[in-house]
Amino acid sequence: MRKAPTRSEALLWAQLRGGKLGVRVRRQHPLWPYVVDFYVPAHRLVIEVDGGIHRFQREHDRLRASFLANTYRVRVLCIDAALVERDVLAAVAIVRAAL
Repeated sequence: MRKAPTRSEALLWAQLRGGKLGVRVRRQHPLWPYVVDFYVPAHRLVIEVDGGIHRFQREHDRLRASFLANTYRVRVLCIDAALVERDVLAAVAIVRAAL
């Protein structure tokens, strides 16, 4: 996924990269046994961009978020891919509010 991100991940990454939020954001960061879409180490914040497939795996996503929170003491923020594609600045505002 690092070399071929989804359209929504690429759009959000363009807004998060290079310290644009005033913090370092890592893309496709490993938190064993998972790889998260984005990670803000200074705030222990995981950002996941959830596309259509996630509607069918809500329980899996909930268990994954719980595992990450309990194991790595992170917060998991899920942003709908449709929102990112429709209004990327609104998605960035959600990330800013979570920091």
